[in-house]
Amino acid sequence: MSKIFVFGSNEAGVHGAGAAKYACKYLGAEWGFGEGLTGQTYALPTKDYNINSRSLGEIEASVDLFVEFARSKPDLTFQVTRIGCGLAGFEDREIAPLFSNAPSNCEFDSFWKLWLPDHKFWGTF
Repeated sequence: MSKIFVFGSNEAGVHGAGAAKYACKYLGAEWGFGEGLTGQTYALPTKDYNINSRSLGEIEASVDLFVEFARSKPDLTFQVTRIGCGLAGFEDREIAPLFSNAPSNCEFDSFWKLWLPDHKFWGTF
């Protein structure tokens, strides 16, 4: 089963720091592509085109799109990082529950065990 690295991005697709930089440098995330599947990655925007944090509601809409995409790709395993909990400035308790209905082919950073106890975990980024 192929693994896809899910990272927090911005709508402009400027992958200059953190997990986004790693995804771009090593896993095929495309510069200028801020949401969706590229290479072995899935960009999930937590910041807007101007690199300002998006609202929690906007992030939730992107998470919902991701969850539906993951559900449609049962042959892939999605390793979800703590999106939004670094440079975007959200707390884990705000973001992790947005993934509560994620399918079983999603694995989460082990830091989120408190909020997603019935899911799989892959370690920490």
